[in-house]
Formats: sequence, structure tokens, C-alpha cells
Amino acid sequence: MSRTRAHVYVTGTVQGVYFRATTRDEARERGVDGWVRNLDDGRVEAVFEGPEEDVEAMVEFCQEGSEAARVEDVDVSYGEPEGEGRFRVQW
Repeated sequence: MSRTRAHVYVTGTVQGVYFRATTRDEARERGVDGWVRNLDDGRVEAVFEGPEEDVEAMVEFCQEGSEAARVEDVDVSYGEPEGEGRFRVQW
């Protein structure tokens, strides 16, 4: 099975609404590696690495995010995996 990497920026009401924690939980359930963090400009940034199908599912998850999130836009770029470890929230 082919592995891929997605680098995602999520815009909208995505901070202070459990977006990072929900993303972490969803990624770990799928066995996807990488990280998620808040940016100073109000966006959330994430990297997902794993089987293409699971990474794509995480990108789709970011379209909605947590229950309280209001996603306006998701900007994603794909590349080769770089060996990320178990999915984590970065501070």
C-alpha cells in the first residue's frame, strides 16, 4: 500500500474548539502519523503521514473538524513521507 504525506492549513473558527484534540484522536484511530498545532494567525496546521486512503480521510476530516469548529477553507499539499512519529499535538 502506498504511503503519502499531506500538509494542511485550516482556516475558520478552528482554535479553542477542540480541533487539535479531535484531530489527534481521529488520526490515532486511523494509525496516521504526524502532528497538529495552532498558528498565531488563527489557523490550524497539520501534517498527516500514512497509507493514502487514511491520509485522504484525515484531509476530509479537516473539512469539518470538531463539532464546535466552523471550517472556512482547507489548503493541502502532498508530498513524500518524511518519517513522522505517532500523531501528536504540538504546542
